[in-house]
Amino acid sequence: MSHKHIINDHRKLAVDGLVGLGRLNPALNIDQVNRVACLRQVPKDRVAIISGGGSGHEPAHAGFVGEGLLTAAICGNVFASPNVGQIRQAVEQVANDKGTLAVVMRYTGDVLLFGLAKEQQAVTNPERPFRLTVVGDDVAVGRSQGRLVGRRGLAGTVLVYKLASALAETGADLEDVHALAEYAATRVGTMGAGLDHCHIPGTGPVEAHLAATEVELGMGIHNESGIGKIPLPSSAELVEKMLNYIIDTTDTERSFLPYEHDGKDEVILLVNNLGGISELELTSIANDVVHALESRRNKITVRRLMVGTVMTSLNLPGFSITTLLLPRQGAGKFSPDDLLKLWDAPASAPGWRFVSASEPGKPASRSTPSVETISSGAKNGAAPLAHSDYGAFERAVAAACEAVVAAEPEITRFDTIAGDGDAGLTLKAGAEGVLEMLRTSGLDGQDLVASVLQIAQVVEKTMDGTSGALYSIWFNALAAGLANTSTATSSTSPSPSLWAQALEHALRVLYDYTAARRPSRTLIDPLAAFTETFAASKGTGLDSAIQAAAEASEKTKNLVAQAGRAAYVDRAGLQEAQVPDPGAFGVVTILKGIQSSL
Repeated sequence: MSHKHIINDHRKLAVDGLVGLGRLNPALNIDQVNRVACLRQVPKDRVAIISGGGSGHEPAHAGFVGEGLLTAAICGNVFASPNVGQIRQAVEQVANDKGTLAVVMRYTGDVLLFGLAKEQQAVTNPERPFRLTVVGDDVAVGRSQGRLVGRRGLAGTVLVYKLASALAETGADLEDVHALAEYAATRVGTMGAGLDHCHIPGTGPVEAHLAATEVELGMGIHNESGIGKIPLPSSAELVEKMLNYIIDTTDTERSFLPYEHDGKDEVILLVNNLGGISELELTSIANDVVHALESRRNKITVRRLMVGTVMTSLNLPGFSITTLLLPRQGAGKFSPDDLLKLWDAPASAPGWRFVSASEPGKPASRSTPSVETISSGAKNGAAPLAHSDYGAFERAVAAACEAVVAAEPEITRFDTIAGDGDAGLTLKAGAEGVLEMLRTSGLDGQDLVASVLQIAQVVEKTMDGTSGALYSIWFNALAAGLANTSTATSSTSPSPSLWAQALEHALRVLYDYTAARRPSRTLIDPLAAFTETFAASKGTGLDSAIQAAAEASEKTKNLVAQAGRAAYVDRAGLQEAQVPDPGAFGVVTILKGIQSSL
């Protein structure tokens, strides 16, 4: 759990955040004393929609004050409800001719204090009606557990007040807007999952709540415990478990939504970042959710999809899934088209994400042309360069790849200090790709040049970044060196001398594309040391060449980086860390893997 925050004073964080929001959105008036964000120009001929609660859930709720959304939001301190005085001030600021609707999450403090403001308004300003809708969409809270307090409010609250706000924009009366909000609140279900608790600014460091291999289902947005901890599965498996709690109609504790499971159910779907999930993970999760709903035997159609940071729990590393079950055509006061039209209505606020007014896009269906099998034709028609011992070559390739896979955590650790943290995973991806090829199609057993080019192709497909490019160039150049040298010498089998010349050629070609020369604290250091020593021995000193490479890699611990990502890293810190260059360490790992097999 990350317990570090970039703040001035945790006691003023809620106010500082509101003031910053006001700078971002000039349409807002920020009442710092009462911590209220309100539209500067409150429409007098429309129902005002307000919300609020504890801070720490941004952009909910103040980030949704804007055109087509909230008229005002009231912010308590972190995870603490605003007091009734703050709420009354907000109600005064949104005073209009049509009344006010508050849509809040079901938490005891929020319900009590907004309810108190409603009752006080009824006495002091009966001519200005005030209605309240409480949203409890958390399906993790079963009927028995929530018998008295009800289900907690989560991200479904935002969906409810978006629909209510859109209806208010049409000039609808308060009773109609309130009726829609109440109806929508009965149609939303949310399930969250977290990899750990969030950390509250101003509190001390705490131990991790979950093991590295665990995830908690149903974790609340105030660090409340969920249904239970489970071993962390794949994204697709986790999504399936979470959806079952939302849409299952056989669970007497948690069957809250009237799904019919006849293939005609339709939903608005929200995949929400709880604060600490990367955008890359979130869109991947969203893809899994849509696929899980639409591939069920009784398909559930996703009519609209919203993905993003909507309601957080500070920096909690987790996400939630919310479905709003659309009504059936002709089944009641509201139609699916009514709700979709309101959902698609324009909205403008800093927290409002891009939402397409159409169903989620379908994955493009494109056929990928297969790559032609590499053959001895790569040698311009010359006779194939036969393996001197194909079995030994294949074992050496496999051993090198297995060594890289085993060393990935250590290479990653080095690169986290000396680079951008991806070197280990990049090398592992290439190694696993080659191992997969060995398990399935195998290498060309007749032509050494073709075998090396097969490895080059896998590297091109599986390894990204600078190291992927360097390895791809090197393998292609090695194949060319083997082909050219064998043709020039009329060799039909690779001798140690031929290997030495081919390796020298590969290094020269690599020098055409990188300015790194040893000593440079890059993978060039051990690669050049190996090649030069091996060539000097005319291919007979493999062990001494690998030893030279290992020594060159070890020396990178004390070198000032001249090239590569480490050139941008703090030099003093790098010297103090005393770690080898991760790329150099990877080269030696490969060479030692080969050595172990011979």
